[in-house]
Amino acid sequence: MVTINGEPVAAAGESVAHYLERAGYRAQYVAVERNLEIIPKSNYETELLQDGDTVEIVQFVGGG
Repeated sequence: MVTINGEPVAAAGESVAHYLERAGYRAQYVAVERNLEIIPKSNYETELLQDGDTVEIVQFVGGG
C-alpha cells in the first residue's frame, strides 16, 4: 500500500503519471512529493510508486 495524502491506496507499481490520471488529477496543476522529495514533472512517467511510500499531492488553485 502507498499512503497518498494520508490515505492508504493500492497504487504500488503504478507510475506517478498513471496514478494521477486514474485519480482525476491534471498533472500540469499538481506538485508531487514522495518520501519528502519533490518529483520533477518530467519524471512522472518513469517514477514508480512502491509499497510503503508516503506521497503528498498538492493542487494549484487559481482565484482572486
